[in-house]
Amino acid sequence: MITLADDEKAIASAIKQLSNQAGSHSPSIFTIAEKLPQLEIKIDACFLSNSYATDLVLEDFRKELIHTNKIKKVIEFYPSQNQVIADVLSTHLNVPARNIFIGSGASEVIQAVIHNFTTRKIIVNIPTFSPYYEFVKEGIVVVYNRLDPQENFNLNIEKYIQLVEKEKPDTIVLINPNNPSGGYIKLSDIQYLLNRLSWVENIIIDESFIHFAYEDENYEIKSAAMMIENFNNLIIIKSMTKDFGIAGIRAGYGVMDKEKVGYLLRHGHLWNSSGLAEYFFRLYVSDKFQREYEKSRIRCIQESRHFFSELATMPGLKVYPSMANFVLAELTNGATSYDFVSKLLIKYGVYIRDCSDKIGLDGEFVRIASRTKAENEIIVDSARDVLQNAWEYKEVSY
Repeated sequence: MITLADDEKAIASAIKQLSNQAGSHSPSIFTIAEKLPQLEIKIDACFLSNSYATDLVLEDFRKELIHTNKIKKVIEFYPSQNQVIADVLSTHLNVPARNIFIGSGASEVIQAVIHNFTTRKIIVNIPTFSPYYEFVKEGIVVVYNRLDPQENFNLNIEKYIQLVEKEKPDTIVLINPNNPSGGYIKLSDIQYLLNRLSWVENIIIDESFIHFAYEDENYEIKSAAMMIENFNNLIIIKSMTKDFGIAGIRAGYGVMDKEKVGYLLRHGHLWNSSGLAEYFFRLYVSDKFQREYEKSRIRCIQESRHFFSELATMPGLKVYPSMANFVLAELTNGATSYDFVSKLLIKYGVYIRDCSDKIGLDGEFVRIASRTKAENEIIVDSARDVLQNAWEYKEVSY
């Protein structure tokens, strides 16, 4: 059990109110800082990103936009249309531009795809990223496939295929790696699923965290985007926020059949990027940036692995295997996720995700993002202290 002092209870209650107002998403660190200025927030381990990559982007922005005053043109003039930016990405992704749809963040791509192409029934694994069921239009049947904690919330391929064959949806969604569990589906299994379920009209694979996953010692990225020419029902969705830490720019894309891209462009998505988003995409595909980014990506993966192993040693905290830059952890010592999250934030300034609002999770769960090596050390020390005190309280109570 985690005890909160009276003043902490009042702040925790205010945090809870902000969370309720944010719906199924956590309130941003800016919102908390504005509404609760008495809190000293030091680390945002709720936000999912590669902090090292963010620094790379900022360094280039300073050199190429700020110091040269080119930022004026980026802000003053209209950015390019959707397919011009798609053409920029095409060679890097090894996908024809006609199959690429640029979105103002992945959330716009998710909404555009589900609103326009899901017409009858959708199967969503839970726990998962909530917009995949929240964005579904009225009248569409949502079937939830509950992932089993006894299987570490990993997808059971054969059981899943049986469910899809039984329900006969027009859309299925796979987040790979999954959020919030971090479960990963190997590329060979993705191809197996695509072959077995070739009759499903829309197979959405969200690869927003794919840059943190790997299948060999070279940490090679295994994207399913290359399969788009063989499967016209495949839809890849990718947020650029998770691996580059640029949520404020709003940049994402989808890879899908050219007919679907054309339909979206004709129905309101022709000109939907900002100048900063276009600048980022052009930076992203440059050889120089890719070389530096690759170093930061591997560094982030390696430090995340160490971070997760440290968290897993703590009594009272069960850490589930993850191939993302975060872990799903279950409190097993009687503490509630609400108290744990509140104590970490109020006492140590460490902000993590309370997963009590995630459907598909029965118990006390939190999601902890990996940050820089120095920040991760602070998170580990802070969490250990909170859990140790809770454990000692439990021992005394017995």
